[in-house]
Order: sequence, then structure tokens, then C-alpha cells
Amino acid sequence: MKTIIEPFRIKMVEPIKMTTPQEREQALQRAGMNLFLVPAEDVLIDLLTDSGTGAMSSEQWAGIMRGDESYAGAKSFYRFERCLHKITGFEHILPTHQGRASERILFGLVGGKGKVVPSNNHFDTTRANIEHSGAQAVDLVVDEGLDPRNRAPFKGNLDVAKLERFIEQVGPEQIPLVMITVTNNSGGGQPVSLQNIREVKDICRKYDKPLFLDACRFAENAYFIKLREKGQQNRSVTEIVREMFDLSDGATISAKKDGIVNIGGVLLLRNEELCRRARNLLILTEGFPTYGGLAGRDLEAMAQGFEEVLHEDYLAYRLRSTEYLGEKLLSMGIQIVEPPGGHAIYIDAKDFCPHIPPEQFPGQALACAFYRQGGIRSSEIGSVMFGKNATMELVRMAIPRRVYTQSHIDYVIEIIGEVHEKRQNLKGLRIVSGPAALRHFTAAFEEI
Repeated sequence: MKTIIEPFRIKMVEPIKMTTPQEREQALQRAGMNLFLVPAEDVLIDLLTDSGTGAMSSEQWAGIMRGDESYAGAKSFYRFERCLHKITGFEHILPTHQGRASERILFGLVGGKGKVVPSNNHFDTTRANIEHSGAQAVDLVVDEGLDPRNRAPFKGNLDVAKLERFIEQVGPEQIPLVMITVTNNSGGGQPVSLQNIREVKDICRKYDKPLFLDACRFAENAYFIKLREKGQQNRSVTEIVREMFDLSDGATISAKKDGIVNIGGVLLLRNEELCRRARNLLILTEGFPTYGGLAGRDLEAMAQGFEEVLHEDYLAYRLRSTEYLGEKLLSMGIQIVEPPGGHAIYIDAKDFCPHIPPEQFPGQALACAFYRQGGIRSSEIGSVMFGKNATMELVRMAIPRRVYTQSHIDYVIEIIGEVHEKRQNLKGLRIVSGPAALRHFTAAFEEI
């Protein structure tokens, strides 16, 4: 069967406010040309992020009604705990209000001045939480992960040779843990192979270092493994997911991605003493360990979402619908990070508008152009977000789970094509104001 349909029916709809070019220009100027600051009602197609923007299922909404709001020991927590234990095998499972809370707790305990944390690519909040602790975040992705045109199947891999050289160079005592982001968000949503996780784990054993996963999109990564990695085709996604977690000593998870919920996170730990310290910090900043800053109804929705994300018909639809957008753009001569990622398409802003140098933020300029042309909100992944650490200038089109239909995506393709036709008219930007950390969320820009 060639046509992959959405494995669900639409039960409720939300109207989209249609806007004029003049209205969008006014909204953009009021927001200081920062799409994070544009009111959502002024956005036609919102591809800013896939985090917390998905549509929950009827079973998840049923769980909302079943939520036990007891302060301590709520039955909703125990359902959540059983679900995560079954999927990951971890005994120490702490709920948090979202992934960055898990990161803050973890690196508040293991980070600190003089420490360094290597990864394939750290995403924005991970890097910020590491650096907030006084530690340094270091990216060691494989070389093919830096080339948008390279179609290697696992461009998200952490370079094992680079990792071992790095450990020898800085000294094992300076490294509290090694991290792998699955899938590799800032590297184009590219997957990490199971073999790479195994090889990194071998290095970690050699130097007695724990391996942690930034596992926001663990199910999507596992399905890529099933599709692309030799010897994995006949295994279930559930089996692959379990091996990924069995190889790790801990994980931070934003349930707003592969948990398919609007809020929620998880911190998984294997070390009992570290878990005790994390639990104490959780109580201080998030809440009692059986609710972790969430309502009982959120725990119910998370438990159901983590079960649903492992359904392979859903994953086939999820990856193929993203691939559809990528293939259409490539056919129009628009360079993206190839091959298409699982949750998003990343447009190569350097290739799209080569007349705008990196110091004038081509990705941000291009994202603004897509909003002006058709009300599409996307996000810059480049020099605005990562500053001097940026290796590529990208615009990410992140697709919310179970929200948009093919006609919505066809509209996105049409708008991108229209901007591409007049790309020489795009102007660079300068930053007018912004904070030192995570400036992409609140900075203001003006055209040069």
C-alpha cells in the first residue's frame, strides 16, 4: 500500500484565524521580529516546536478525568511509574513538569565549575542548564552530521573516536557523564544507531563514566533504527527502545515530545544515591516525588501517551508525513538537512539566502519571511540560538503530533516556494536587545 493514512480520526477541531499580510507585518514588528513573541492566535500554521503542541487521544482525555489529585501517593503516579518501568526498565523514576526541569536537577547535582559534558549535540535548554551549573557542554557529533547534503542514515551519532580523544585530553575526572541526544534535535532531527549507543557505552565502561540519554524522541529514534539499521528490521520498536534504555545509566525526557502530552517530564536514574539527592532537590523545587510539579491528570495522560507512541502504525505515519514535506522541498531545489528528520524538516538557511552572512542571522531572517508570506511560524537553529557554537544556519519546521493534515503541509510547501522565488530580497538582521543565555526566546531584532 503506497498511501500511509493518519491512524486516527478527528473528533474535535479548533478554528484557525486567517490573517492578512498587513496584520502579520504588524504582529511581527510588535514582536521585535521574534516569532516566539508573536501571539499564537496570529499564526496560521504553527511549526515553532513539536514540544507540548500535539493532540492528545481520546484515551488520554479519559485519563484526564481519572486523575487522582492526592498530594502524596496518588494512584495516577503509580500507573505512570508502572508504565515507565515497563518501557525503560528503570527502577528510579521521577516525574517533573518538563524536560528542562529534569536537566536542571541532574546538572545541579553533577555539574559545576571545571566539569565538561560531552554529547553528540546538546540542545538549547540542555546546554543552558549545563552552563548555568558552571560546567561546559561539548558537541562531538560525527562529521557527516555537519553536512546538510550527506544522506548517511545515522547522522546523529556521537563520534566514538572523538569522544575517547576528548576524555583523554580533559581527563576522566572532569567528566561527570556522557550524554547522547536521541534523536539529535539541533543536528537536524537525525537518529542515533543502536550500534553507536553500544560503542559509546563501551567507552563509558572503560573510563567508568555513566551514559545518559536525552530521550525526548526515543520512540522516533527507535523506529529509525528498525527501518535503517542492519539486523534490526525484525525487532519491535518496544524491544529496541528497551535496549536503548538498558544501555544507559539515566535519562532526561521531555514528555511533551514522545509522551504526546502538553506538559510533563521524567528523570530516570540507575544510581540509588544520585536518585536520593535528586529526589530531595525535586521536593525543594518541583513538588513531592509522586507528583513532581504535575497534576495527577497529567501523570495519567503521560502514562497513556508513552504507551501510544510505541504503536508502529503511528510511528510509520509520523516519520512518513515529515518525510513528505522534506521530499517536496528538495524537489523544488530547496536544500534541507538530508535525509529528512523524524519530527521536523530543517531548511539550510545558508543555501537558501547565501547573500546574508551568519552574523546577520540568515535563519532568523528566513523564519520571519515565512511568517510574513503565509503566517507560518518556525524557529531558527543557528547563530541566534547557539551563538559561536553554531555549526549550521537552519530553520526548523517542527511538526506537532496528530495536529495538521496533508493539506496544511501542502500550504506550507507552497508558501516556502513563494519565499524561495524572491529570496534575493531577504534582508539580514541585527539584535537590538536580548539576554546572555537562551536569547532566542526573548531577543528583539531589526532589519539591516
